[in-house]
Amino acid sequence: MNIGFIGLGIMGSPMAANLVKAGHAVTGYDISAERVEQLAGLGGKGATGVVDAVAGADVVITMLPDSPQVEEVAPLVVEYGKPNLLYVDMSTIKPETSRRVARQAAAAGVRALDAPVSGGERGAIDGTLSIMVGGEAEDVAAAGPVLGSLGTSVVHVGPAGAGQTVKAANQLVVGGVYGLVSEAIVLLEASGVDPAAGLDVLAAGLAGSRILELKRHTMVKREFAPGFRIDLHHKDMGIAVAAAREAGVSLPLTGQVAQLIAAARAQGHGSLDHSALLKVIERLNG
Repeated sequence: MNIGFIGLGIMGSPMAANLVKAGHAVTGYDISAERVEQLAGLGGKGATGVVDAVAGADVVITMLPDSPQVEEVAPLVVEYGKPNLLYVDMSTIKPETSRRVARQAAAAGVRALDAPVSGGERGAIDGTLSIMVGGEAEDVAAAGPVLGSLGTSVVHVGPAGAGQTVKAANQLVVGGVYGLVSEAIVLLEASGVDPAAGLDVLAAGLAGSRILELKRHTMVKREFAPGFRIDLHHKDMGIAVAAAREAGVSLPLTGQVAQLIAAARAQGHGSLDHSALLKVIERLNG
């Protein structure tokens, strides 16, 4: 397919590269000219702007930082996309924003899906992302060949906005696990136990998780190179808290995790990986 890809950041760049590897004709755009050139060097095509990336595309994918960026780009996708365009927003944004974009797209004859992802930079590089998709079933099926090049789990979770709600649930769980792993490391070290050995045992038992599998060694070594930044997780926890308020439910642990992540950002760790939540727990303990 001819694919327009807008947003070539930490996640978007490897995702666009995987689409090229899968044989799609990918035209990419990002505010960073360097990232556009990188995609071109991998066999894609660089675009001069959003409209250029959208022109002639069968599918347009956006992978942007937050709702305001999607709200800025989506009208251009809808206006300049060809009839029956499939527009897949893979950003993590507010569910209500996705629902609004879907309504605007439908009015213009564009098929819109919200399809946020989980798996981090490693999953984007390896093409093993988990993709939660909101929208019409027939549109999800049409997007299957494209999404299948990006992830190993592609699940239609409901109507427009549902993908973003599931992503909010994902982020509150991920943040909570990072917080608990951080507390486990602090407890082990304070008790004179080798944290690397202790976490190896945890990873092999019921406490095991994808986070322990991928991050326990770097957390023990205090290596926090960003795969997914604290700044972005802070934004996502705001979405989770707002979604809980909209649904009328109380999520007390989510609120606490949101505050810990806010503390990490306030302490100047926003550009670090979200595993740097460990730095907050360490600071609480002197």
